[in-house]
Amino acid sequence: MKLRKVTAASAVALTLAVTATACGSDNKNDSGSSGGGKIKIGIKYDQPGLGLKEPNGSFSGFDVDVATYVAKQLGYKPNQIEFVETKSADRENALARGDVKFIAATYSITDERKQKVDFAGPYLLAHQDLLVKANSNISKATDLNGKKLCSVTGSTSAQNIHDTIAPKANLREYSGYSECIAGLQSGAVDAVTTDDSILAGFAAQDKYKGQFKLAGLKLSNENYGIGVKKGDTTTVNKINTALEKMVSDGSWQKAVSKNFGPANYKNEQAPKIGNIVK
Repeated sequence: MKLRKVTAASAVALTLAVTATACGSDNKNDSGSSGGGKIKIGIKYDQPGLGLKEPNGSFSGFDVDVATYVAKQLGYKPNQIEFVETKSADRENALARGDVKFIAATYSITDERKQKVDFAGPYLLAHQDLLVKANSNISKATDLNGKKLCSVTGSTSAQNIHDTIAPKANLREYSGYSECIAGLQSGAVDAVTTDDSILAGFAAQDKYKGQFKLAGLKLSNENYGIGVKKGDTTTVNKINTALEKMVSDGSWQKAVSKNFGPANYKNEQAPKIGNIVK
């Protein structure tokens, strides 16, 4: 009997040891730099100043800087980050499939989206605005009556202005904001509308510096959040902690100035976590 008891105890001890080893291995793989793993983060590839894939394969923009900072706080070095292009229409699916750990891509927090994903943040409060030429006399939305207003195909931004503020605005829809900005430069359109952060990012490009200005209107509130798979509250909490630190140590304002400053972007103060401005 005594031998059996010793054997049983040994078996239990062995089982516990194996279990502990397995658990330790799992934790190590999820611990970022200490485990040598990678983290996949969803961003935009085509928005200068926010999320842009450069010709040399590197990435730049405010969303990229925020994502990199957050990843560092989660334990990942820059060379462990894999940025994945997540277009607007596929963001919720990318999170649900597990293609990415989180998404930082001008992702406005809305009640409808919160049914499908969880959000950390917000980390930026943007507004719908107008981008016009530096010498333009357009200073308010009603000045658009009789003017050519551009936005991208399928966007509601220009339609909202036409329907509610400037019914005589002449709408132009292009396939992308790059085309709208080029049209503004050539005089084909008089103004471009979308989020002020997006407009500022384009206007801050070297080839456009000094040519455009933001009208400074606040036609909507866009609370940019970091999207996380529904139910992953642990990651949401970790990201929120990282965002709070980014603001407190000055890194947030530094990223804003670097990416939007050349367009004279008058940003709002960093929003408080969980404070959604309607």
